[in-house]
Amino acid sequence: MLKRGASTRRERAFVRRGAALFLAAGLLLAGCTAGPSEGGASSGGGSKPSEAAKPEPKPIALTLTPKHKQKNVAPGEPVTVKADNGTLTSVTLVNPEGKKVKGKLSADKTKWSSAEPLGYGKQYKLTARGVGEDGEKTVERSTFTTVQPKGQISVTMSVPEGQTVGVGMPISFQFSAPVPNRKAAERALKITTSKKTEGGFHWFNDSWVVWRPKKYWEPGTKVRVKAAIYGKNLGDGMYGMSDVSSSMKIGRKLVAVADGKTHRLVVYIDGKAVKNLPQAMGKPGHNTPEGTYTVMSEHTNYTMDSSTYGVPVDAAEGYRTTVEIAVRLSNSGIFYHSAPWSVWAQGNTNVSHGCINLSTENARWLMDQTKPGDIFIVRNSDGPKLEPTDGWSFWQMSWKEWQKGSAD
Repeated sequence: MLKRGASTRRERAFVRRGAALFLAAGLLLAGCTAGPSEGGASSGGGSKPSEAAKPEPKPIALTLTPKHKQKNVAPGEPVTVKADNGTLTSVTLVNPEGKKVKGKLSADKTKWSSAEPLGYGKQYKLTARGVGEDGEKTVERSTFTTVQPKGQISVTMSVPEGQTVGVGMPISFQFSAPVPNRKAAERALKITTSKKTEGGFHWFNDSWVVWRPKKYWEPGTKVRVKAAIYGKNLGDGMYGMSDVSSSMKIGRKLVAVADGKTHRLVVYIDGKAVKNLPQAMGKPGHNTPEGTYTVMSEHTNYTMDSSTYGVPVDAAEGYRTTVEIAVRLSNSGIFYHSAPWSVWAQGNTNVSHGCINLSTENARWLMDQTKPGDIFIVRNSDGPKLEPTDGWSFWQMSWKEWQKGSAD
């Protein structure tokens, strides 16, 4: 039989141990839940964030260009309609005769642009319809008048349509009258190439600008040129008369080098010497200008006439002779041509009036190889420096010099 006092002590010890275990369990439970409570809201409490209110749908806003009642609009600039907060359902642009002008709508139906030029001195009516985000329909109208120009300017360019040309081929633009705003003209002249090509414009006077690459064209490059000047404001009331476009392809790289001391002409194709020909160039007093020429045109049965550069035919140094083969290298009268009368001098003596003399056989072979745009270099002739404006001799200018002639 246990004593009453011993039993009581054991019961108290049990109670104390149970209380301790309960307290430890409570602390452990508190430790498990302390993390979320320290971070702010507990995992099981707090309210859900309210959903963002959806924006109210907006009415459509239409922007028409040109604006209503606008005058002196350039007919070469596009007519446009832009829709904000909605889409376009229809756009019509009509001329004074009621004929619709063609236009193009963007895929998302938010933009429309005219796809053909307008006429000079005419009134047009533009009507645009659309529907907004709010479902409401709207319509805007613009009536405007195109300019009546003070004068019109046309342009021609040195791009032989569809032909293969040499790596030195320039693109020359000759305007029919001085261009008051050169920057506007440059913006209208588009050169598109199949291979990345760095190049630029150089103005030689107010009506003549030339575009050439920084370096020779890369063989195989396809080139498309468009003078999109119609309806464009070229300054001082002068506008473009009509667009002109053409295309060409760059052929193999041919460079011919004529040396006045060796009296030889070496022809390189794609960097490889393929022919070494005897030649004779300008004699003392008629020394051939030194520099880099560009082949311009080819001729057969061509009459060489000294009077074209100021020497009468009946003068001591005058002449009028028909040659079988002649290829122009400059405007001043430098050709390479067949010269059967000087075969004895070709390869040893300079006897011509400035041209490059070759035998008929060699001249024919060379003309079969060359084409407009090929490079022809004259060295050691003791002649004056070739002028960049003499024909297509633009490679006479460094790239730094060339860039100074741009309108930008």
